[in-house]
Amino acid sequence: MELHVKREHFSSDEQHPNRARMLISCPDGPGIVAAVSRFLFDHGANIVQSDQYTMDPSGGMFFMRIEFDLPELERRMEQLQAEFGKIAGQFQMNWQIFNVSHKKKLAIFVSKEDHCLVELLWQWQAGDLDADIALVVSNHADMKEYVESFGIPYHHIPVTADTKAEAERRQLEVVGEDIDVIILARYMQIISPSFIEHYRNRIINIHHSFLPAFIGGNPYAQAYRRGVKIIGATAHYVTEELDGGPIIEQDVQRVSHGDDVGELKRIGRTIERVVLARAVKWHIEDRILVHQNKTVVFN
Repeated sequence: MELHVKREHFSSDEQHPNRARMLISCPDGPGIVAAVSRFLFDHGANIVQSDQYTMDPSGGMFFMRIEFDLPELERRMEQLQAEFGKIAGQFQMNWQIFNVSHKKKLAIFVSKEDHCLVELLWQWQAGDLDADIALVVSNHADMKEYVESFGIPYHHIPVTADTKAEAERRQLEVVGEDIDVIILARYMQIISPSFIEHYRNRIINIHHSFLPAFIGGNPYAQAYRRGVKIIGATAHYVTEELDGGPIIEQDVQRVSHGDDVGELKRIGRTIERVVLARAVKWHIEDRILVHQNKTVVFN
């Protein structure tokens, strides 16, 4: 019997249909905040939240996130963007303006381990992830029935060494151009450089991260043999360097000599799913700015 989970949740975004977010990065200098604030004031906007950070007031990079309400935002968005371009040019800004009522579309990639996927689905169902999960892609069919019980399309695309290029072509086809972010929820395949370039800074991955770090197979067994006292997880944007992209969020938990490999894995899975969900939430709330191989996260 097929079960469809009905999601009933009214987000804060739906209560503020005229709210927008602006993200800005540019070389630091005097007058940036004043110019942005004046621009919004002159257009009748009301700033409801503002965060900023400078790497160095003398020639460093400046980062800013602003939320504001603007009457008739949908109708005026195109004009607002066009006119802000003049300010942006003056200060050499990289910038984006998002209509908050336009929910971001998510694609989740998963293999056999389901803990991160389940966490995302639970948070989405509860309304804590205010986005649309458009589809799930997997190289295994294990979770097809579970995912489809939420009314979410499930695409089973097997991957082997001989079929990897064709599998990625099919993945790009099903994901399409409308997806805002791809989440690798323990997807155990290497993503090709061409795929990464297509979704630059829009692919989020999760992996274990120990102190000290253990690479290769069976990391929890390696950690157990070394008697580690802390284990953790890292969520980051995917780049061509394996597990080396800009870090979004990390967390750790203390463990003891009494924790066997199975207990380390259980603790590790809990940290992974929480850290990944936080990273996804911050991305869809437009809280992250990427500069070189680092992130500024306004949270």
